Amino acid sequence: MHTAGYDEVRAGRVTDVYFERTWQILTAKGIHKRVTAEVRAAGLPNGYPWAVFAGLEEALEVLVGLPVDVRAMPEGTLFHAGEPVFSITGDYAEFGRMETAILGFFCQASGIATKAARCRKAAGDRQVISFGARRMHPALAPMIERYAFMGGCDGVSVILSAEKLGIPPSGTMPHALILLVGDVVRACQLFDEVIPREVKRVALVDTFCDEKLESVRTAEALGDRLYAVRLDTPASRRGDFYKIIEEVRWELDIRGFSGVRMIVSGGIDEDQMLELNSVVDGYGVGASISNARVVDFALDIVEIEGAPITKRGKTSGVKQALRCSRCADSRVVLASAAVSKCACGGQYHPLLKEVIREGKLLEQPVPVQETRTYVLRQLADVQL
Repeated sequence: MHTAGYDEVRAGRVTDVYFERTWQILTAKGIHKRVTAEVRAAGLPNGYPWAVFAGLEEALEVLVGLPVDVRAMPEGTLFHAGEPVFSITGDYAEFGRMETAILGFFCQASGIATKAARCRKAAGDRQVISFGARRMHPALAPMIERYAFMGGCDGVSVILSAEKLGIPPSGTMPHALILLVGDVVRACQLFDEVIPREVKRVALVDTFCDEKLESVRTAEALGDRLYAVRLDTPASRRGDFYKIIEEVRWELDIRGFSGVRMIVSGGIDEDQMLELNSVVDGYGVGASISNARVVDFALDIVEIEGAPITKRGKTSGVKQALRCSRCADSRVVLASAAVSKCACGGQYHPLLKEVIREGKLLEQPVPVQETRTYVLRQLADVQL
């Protein structure tokens, strides 16, 4: 495949050429200066009030062994525009060629995790499954679904992604099965005969006929073995999607199938979730997560040989991001500043922690399930 491996990334092969040329000049002329560079986003996608910091584990993997010190927010931390999320200190010639890769890890992973978290927040306690791997290069599927899960998705559809996460893959049935069999009820019956019982029976009810007709027929055929129906109605046939779902719910309920859940997919994002929540039990979310806008991080030198310096439009000096443990108020201060109390009476605590010292990783990566729990805990205290 046309993808790069970690060895190529660590060797500086996946870098913008001007960083390579800078390294050539510095090494040829013996210029070795100790600098600190920080990663921050001046703004967030679509004006979001917060984003999820992700990609740290992968970034650290290419930095371990280099003579650098690194501080970072814990992976999964909710942050705001302007806050430093990552800081690296060392001889610039030793790590400058890693800038492209470091930002690549952070920008895409944080964009995916942020969109997943926003969907999670909008869906409330309803199920959210990542269906978007088919919209991106297949080599990226485990990465995409890792950060979708980290951001709050309950499940992922790709087999390898699920294996790496330690969870069962989630999915229903494709239109192809129904087309090949010729009828939704027959397709569901064959699914019921062949697929193990631990897999929930979810009927896709928009292939040939009206959604409520296919839902009722399938419910009558499978009875209490039918877990849910999924509506993936094409946009050209959708009209008022809320009303279609509402009609299906009504027709199932009056026939005694109130236990059958409603799952919808097809162009779903957090805005549609807020509109559909009252008639939906779960969502399959595709491109809005897998193709989420990246968080536009930048890495900038803020100190050279202990003296504050940076480019125009940035602020110099090594910084720390603080968060109040009581009211969650945030501040950015110089790293040398004393940590003070918040106006609310709570205590500010630093978000950037030392994670690499002189090239050595100080702690092992946190399991993704724990990071997901950390994200969900923070989501309880924020608004979309």
